Amino acid sequence: MSGPLIGIVGSAGAYGRWLQNFFRMRMGLQVIGHDPADPGSVDEPELVRRADVLVFSAPIRHTTTLVARYIELADGSETGKLWLDITSIKAAPVAAMLQSRAEVVGLHPMTAPPKAPTLKGRVMVVCEARLESWRPWLAGLLATLEAECVQATPEQHDRVMALVQAMVHASHLAQAGVLRAQSARVGHLAALMPFRSASFEMDAAIIARILSLNPAIYEDIQFGNPYAGETLRALGTQITRMASLVGEGTDMARAAFRKEFLRENREAFGDTTLAEGNYSYERIGYLLADLAGAQALSVHLPEDRPGSLRALLHVFERHAVSLSSIHSSRTPEGEVHFRIGFDADVDPLALARVVGDINDTGLGKVLA
Repeated sequence: MSGPLIGIVGSAGAYGRWLQNFFRMRMGLQVIGHDPADPGSVDEPELVRRADVLVFSAPIRHTTTLVARYIELADGSETGKLWLDITSIKAAPVAAMLQSRAEVVGLHPMTAPPKAPTLKGRVMVVCEARLESWRPWLAGLLATLEAECVQATPEQHDRVMALVQAMVHASHLAQAGVLRAQSARVGHLAALMPFRSASFEMDAAIIARILSLNPAIYEDIQFGNPYAGETLRALGTQITRMASLVGEGTDMARAAFRKEFLRENREAFGDTTLAEGNYSYERIGYLLADLAGAQALSVHLPEDRPGSLRALLHVFERHAVSLSSIHSSRTPEGEVHFRIGFDADVDPLALARVVGDINDTGLGKVLA
């Protein structure tokens, strides 16, 4: 392996493990790491001594303290090296890293560790703080990550995250609390899903996602962002005002609702933004409808080359099986998977012949 040696602080965490795999598999780099949860990991003095690029992948609440400890351990040896962090808050970690003599960039991938080899289709916020000789290497890293990168100052990042993360998470956690409180009357979430709208299904999925992942992350996003409190108070003011108008129930209250929550918000967003957002909503709705189909096959194509999909589709054509949908994805190892949906009246015998052909010819492997 050639290139800089990568050191990861927090290597046993979910993102630490994803980063190790990314640096090794996608960039061909050697990676070492330290994590208190992994007794076999490299100790801190060795990590800070050997690593050319040091990545802090630790809980938000511990990052600044960790950075201070590594500055003390490095004792000036970090000069000429690159320090990065990937926490969801940027001002405090970046300020802490700037106390070192290393070049400093704050990164924030706007996703949990994906089940994919890169961040393609996701956003990465980049906060350049002190960057000189490592600029070309960082550009190569970001290009290999395949993320949609957006530049920001640390303060701008934190102010935006108070809206993009703290407010969004808080509103869904509040919805979860209401659903929990109402469950004795109307049933738990599973009992509500048969009545779902597309919007409710999307919100329920986000709630499930938040409650399924590391709770410390969501706690720190609220308590670690200096702008979260004022944002949540503003959100509460809006909800309280809406509840007051609905509770009042008069024609005047309805007029105020239309003016404040519908017309003024529509004008503030603008026609272009609304049209784009509505189109995104419709696309998600179509996807949910496709994935809801009970008749489907998941197929892995071992040969990821031009023409592989055409050959796969020819098998369905040969057996006169029509497709209603097809979606592709990649595993963290880079394998290509296709989920192929069919109408409910698909001929089961013809479908069985398709499965046999795909597996027997080695064209692909039917997984489900």
